[in-house]
Amino acid sequence: MRAVCDDVATLQNMLDFEAALARAQAATGMIPPAAAGGIAKACKAGAFDLAALAEAATRSGNLAIPLVKALTAEVARSDSEAARYVHWGATSQDVIDTAVMLTLRAGIDALFLDIGRAVTGFAKLAEQHRRTPTVARTWLQHALPMPFGLKLAEYAAALHRSRGRLQHLRRHSLALQFGGAAGTLAALGDNGMRVAEKLADILQLPLPDAPWHAHRDRIAEVASVLAIISGTCGKIARDVQLMMQTDVAEAFEPSGEGRGGSSTMPHKRNPVAAASALAAATMAPNLAATIFAAQVGDHERSAGPWHAEWPTIPSLLLVTSGALASIVDIAEGLEVDVARMRANLDATGGLIMAEAVAMALAEKIGKQEAHHLVEAASKKAVAEKKALRAVLEKDPKVTAHLDAKKIAGLFEPMAYQGASQTLIDRLLASLDDQ
Repeated sequence: MRAVCDDVATLQNMLDFEAALARAQAATGMIPPAAAGGIAKACKAGAFDLAALAEAATRSGNLAIPLVKALTAEVARSDSEAARYVHWGATSQDVIDTAVMLTLRAGIDALFLDIGRAVTGFAKLAEQHRRTPTVARTWLQHALPMPFGLKLAEYAAALHRSRGRLQHLRRHSLALQFGGAAGTLAALGDNGMRVAEKLADILQLPLPDAPWHAHRDRIAEVASVLAIISGTCGKIARDVQLMMQTDVAEAFEPSGEGRGGSSTMPHKRNPVAAASALAAATMAPNLAATIFAAQVGDHERSAGPWHAEWPTIPSLLLVTSGALASIVDIAEGLEVDVARMRANLDATGGLIMAEAVAMALAEKIGKQEAHHLVEAASKKAVAEKKALRAVLEKDPKVTAHLDAKKIAGLFEPMAYQGASQTLIDRLLASLDDQ
C-alpha cells in the first residue's frame, strides 16, 4: 500500500491519464497520431522533479497545473508539434480525480490480498474450533456458553462482506472523471463523448453518465467501505486483546522473538497486532469523516473541500491496510488455549448455565416463575460460595420437576448451544458468495 500511495505512483497515475487522453484523441481524429506518441513517450514519472512540482503546486492551487506545464516542456524537447496537444480539452480536476481512481483501484487490489488471507485464516480456525466451548460475554460479563468456532466464523463472514463491498466499488464506483473546464466537454465540441468513451476504455475505468467532479459520492462511498473494514478489524482486535488479558488467557496473537515484550518487564506478552489494528480503527472514522465533509463543495469546482481529499485518501488507504495486515497476522497465527476456555466456563460455579436450567423449568412451571426460582438459587450459590448445581439439587421446588440426571445434563455447556453449528455452517457457506 505504501507503493500504491507513493508520490511517484501518484505522479505516474496523472501522467497515465495524460498519455491515455492523447491516445484517445488521436484515435478519434482530434489530434495527429504522431502527437499522441510523442506525448505518451514523455509521460514517465522519472523525468520530472517531484520537489519542484510540489513547490509549484502550493502556489498554483493543485499539482496538475505545474505538471501540465512541465509535461509540455518535456514533450517539446523532442517534438514541438506534439507539445501543442498536451492536455487538450481537459482540466486539472480531470487529471487529479482520475489519478485518484487509479490509486484507489490499485489500493483495492492490494486490500484484496490481505482480506482474502484473513477470511481463509479465520474460516480454517472456525472449523478447527467449531466444538470448542467458550464463554460468550455480554457487557464484559459471562453470559452463555458458545462454540469458539462461531465467533471465528463471524470474523470471517464480516470480512468477506467487506470483500464484496470492495468488489462492488472496483466494478462500479471507480469511474473516469473527464469533463473539461466546467464539466461540459465544450472544448472538444461534438467529439467530447467519443473521446471520453475511448479514454475510459484505455484506462479500463467505467464511463459515468456524466462528469462527476461536483458530486463526491463515489469518493465518499469508498471512504465508507474503508472505514467499515477498519472497524471490523478493530472489533476482532478488541476481542483478541481482551482474550489475551492475564485473567482471561484464552487466545493469543502469535509469539516470536522481540514481539510483544516490555522495555522493563521481562514477562510481558503484549497484544501488539491488536494494538495496531485498534489504532487504525480509531483513526479511520475520522479520516472518512473528512471525506464525507468534503462532499459539500461549491458549484462546479470547490475551493477547499476538494483539496482536503488529497492527503486524506492515501492516509485512509494506509490505515486500512495496516489494520488488515495486523488481522492477517492474528488469523494465520492465533494460539487457542482450549483448557483455559473450559476453566473459564467453570469459573462461576455453573452460573453460566442458569438460563439453560430456567428454560428447562419454564417448560414445567412457566417462564416467570422459573426465572425467579433460578435467580434465587443463583444468589444463594454466590452468597454461600457453592456451585449452582449443588444448590439446585437440594431445592425441592426444582427437584419436583427436574431429577438429578436432568439437572446434570443442563450443566454441559455444549448441550446448550442452540443453532450454533447450523450458524457456523451458514457463515462458512456464505464465504463462497461473490
